[in-house]
Amino acid sequence: MKLIIYLFLSIIATTGLAQEKNYPKDYFRSPLDIPLILSGTFGELRSNHFHSGLDIKTQGKEGFPIYAIADGYISRIKVAQYGFGKALYITHPNGYTSVYAHLQKYNEPIQSYVKKIQYRKENYYTGNLFFKEETFPVKKGEIIAYSGDTGGSGGPHLHFEIRDTKTENIINPLHFGFNIQDDRKPVIQSLKAYPLSDYAQINNQKNDIKVEIKAIGSGKYVANKINANGLIGFGINTFDQLNFAPNRNGVYSIEMFVNGKSTYYWDTEAFAFHESKFINLHIDYKHFKRYRSRYQKTFKDASNRLSMYENVKNSGKINVKEGLNYNIQIIIKDFNGNFSYVIIPVQGVKSIPVFFTPKDSTNFKIEKNKFAKFSLKDVTILFPRNTFYEDTFLEIKEENGITTIHTPTIPLDKNFTIQFDVSKYSEVEKEQMYIVNLENPRYPRYQLTRKKDSVFYTTTKTLGNYSLNIDKQVPKIRLLYFKNNQWISNFSTLKVKISDIGSGIKNYRASIDGEWILMEFNHKRGILTYNFNDKKLVGSKHIFKIVVSDNVGNTNELSATFFKK
Repeated sequence: MKLIIYLFLSIIATTGLAQEKNYPKDYFRSPLDIPLILSGTFGELRSNHFHSGLDIKTQGKEGFPIYAIADGYISRIKVAQYGFGKALYITHPNGYTSVYAHLQKYNEPIQSYVKKIQYRKENYYTGNLFFKEETFPVKKGEIIAYSGDTGGSGGPHLHFEIRDTKTENIINPLHFGFNIQDDRKPVIQSLKAYPLSDYAQINNQKNDIKVEIKAIGSGKYVANKINANGLIGFGINTFDQLNFAPNRNGVYSIEMFVNGKSTYYWDTEAFAFHESKFINLHIDYKHFKRYRSRYQKTFKDASNRLSMYENVKNSGKINVKEGLNYNIQIIIKDFNGNFSYVIIPVQGVKSIPVFFTPKDSTNFKIEKNKFAKFSLKDVTILFPRNTFYEDTFLEIKEENGITTIHTPTIPLDKNFTIQFDVSKYSEVEKEQMYIVNLENPRYPRYQLTRKKDSVFYTTTKTLGNYSLNIDKQVPKIRLLYFKNNQWISNFSTLKVKISDIGSGIKNYRASIDGEWILMEFNHKRGILTYNFNDKKLVGSKHIFKIVVSDNVGNTNELSATFFKK
């Protein structure tokens, strides 16, 4: 074993480090004037996508100045309720575009411009606003915005990206010389082995198995020896931690050696948005959906079109032959070159599998290249061609008003359609009815429901349980920090809390003295906020009114009088 480790360390010493990539290292400055501590790394595994930037901590606060990282011009702005929230894009003359998201607000000229658009549209959502070079030019180090918590943010931070302007491909910002302190080795949590052919077996099983590993030093792990035969592969559950932060971040690269030869390499240098969905083929998707932990496979599925792989031989699959021994090494690296590794001894042993999982053979077969339509009592399910990555069998049933479309453990490439025949319901019931996903039965999740006569339908990329729900309750509205007929001269903002326990809030409209006002919605807290600096009020007595609707049209409204000089 000592000889194997010695030879293995000599292999690691000859492999290239991430920072040797050919990107300009001194062109860009930091987007913040505080130490760069990350809560999220580039390429990190997220639900249905790879993380497209760096999440930079802002000490749990909002309002830090954000600076243009180089000369250029603001080429795009977007304000949305979810996703990036308030976002800003700067195109630079060296061929790159920088992106700043979850912003609290923009600098004054931009903020005024955006608010004019919002008031003209009478809508918080701006859509994409594109600009030419002469509209908003910026200099390196100029304040462009302030850090925030808008959109789909899980707390105050700056989401920061660098993209290739021409291709729109996203590049790991750490390649551009930003200083992130990290001298900690990645952690290898667990290992799995997979039989990948009809006759393959691992430890007398035809099922994927967890392989026990133990730490034998800092960043050094060894697995129990496994007996195998046929085509096999591995999956690894791993994370990285940076200095000054407890977050479990993504790793930079994974490389596998078989008997000293590199057979698989994956890293997070760059990727394109359109390929991010293949994360569901990169990981053990079935295990993730069942247990919420992610194993990254060191073998590549035939339908996986990610560009993040290099030097993948035989798709990373290992053909274990009877009577031969194999030394498998998997190296995990972070961007700074800190590495951990696990050594897996494999012996080729032919045996008869004792434990195995029988193949699916239900009546609902999907041929991936063909359109498929299945009809039950009141439900029709339509799968377009190439919805699935491979031919498969599905279990589909309808029971007690719940339609089960297999289990949500198979990744899909496209949306499919679920149609419900609602002709047996009254017109009033149909108005208040919507489709829900029942992955968590305690909290049914609203599905965008389209209604056409007596057919309701929705599209989704998630298998599982679906049903119809009825929502008879109007949204709730509550004034915050003031009451009807109160003087609020010292208030800089007006706040309202809204909520809905059924289909969820769809839209709201607020006004003062009959004129539309911009209320920003913090959907995580359910609070709407109006800034009195937006408009100058005339007189001292004012009428505030808000109307809130849910996704099936239930509507509630609240009016209040306030006094303000």
